[in-house]
Amino acid sequence: MPNPGLDAIDRRILGVLQADARISNAALAEAVGLSPSPCLRRVRALERQGTIKGYAALVEPGAVGLPISVFVQVTLERQVEQALDTFERAIGGRPEVMECYLMTGDADYLLRVVVSDLTAYERFLKEHLTRVAGVASIKSSFALNQVKYATALPLAGV
Repeated sequence: MPNPGLDAIDRRILGVLQADARISNAALAEAVGLSPSPCLRRVRALERQGTIKGYAALVEPGAVGLPISVFVQVTLERQVEQALDTFERAIGGRPEVMECYLMTGDADYLLRVVVSDLTAYERFLKEHLTRVAGVASIKSSFALNQVKYATALPLAGV
């Protein structure tokens, strides 16, 4: 749900932080047209409100031996609350699952999984995903090339 309390300065702060979360408060303040103290107060308020969820380093998957991205469509036998909860708990604990979305359409869930190679994906599939109670079908698609990847939300015009 959008935060109606965000003004233009908050949006500028968020835009700058999305581009460079390591920017100093002094540089951030200068970039958004504030003095450092009010800028820091705004950043802290955005953190407290949950608008800023955290800060992270973006790591190149291939550089750490995880070059394979697999998009997995999972369909459950029944889409009832208990089955959804069971699946979500099982998937929530898997480190190779980078994203998991409850979907509309043909599949109940869409996962993005990163692995080192096809053998690692096969092991994840056989030892974990197929063992989750209530899974009816699994369809895997392997990404050949990442054409676009963004982490910054398009805040302009929102």
